[in-house]
Amino acid sequence: MASTTGASEGPVSMIIREKLTQAFHPSHLEVICESHMHNVPKGSEKHFKVSVVSDKFEGLPLIKRHRLVNEALAEELAGPVHALRIDAYPTSQYTGQKSAPSPACRGGGAL
Repeated sequence: MASTTGASEGPVSMIIREKLTQAFHPSHLEVICESHMHNVPKGSEKHFKVSVVSDKFEGLPLIKRHRLVNEALAEELAGPVHALRIDAYPTSQYTGQKSAPSPACRGGGAL
């Protein structure tokens, strides 16, 4: 499985990675904490971008793929995770494309 991980990966990132791996057995998985781009306390793990490529997404519309990811991460979304950007591809549609950069934070108070 192709994967992006870093030694600085925090506990929430690691849980997200584990749950997505267990649920989808992805051929490619990226879990990126983007909290540093938002108005949150330093070291927070509240904003994430995930890219998941799996055979389990074959034949499913985009909304269903997103729902499956949301279901797999329901506990995190009910707790520490405030925002989750999802790029979910069936294996047959993934050609190594990179997702567009996430937009800059539009402000707001610390969470």
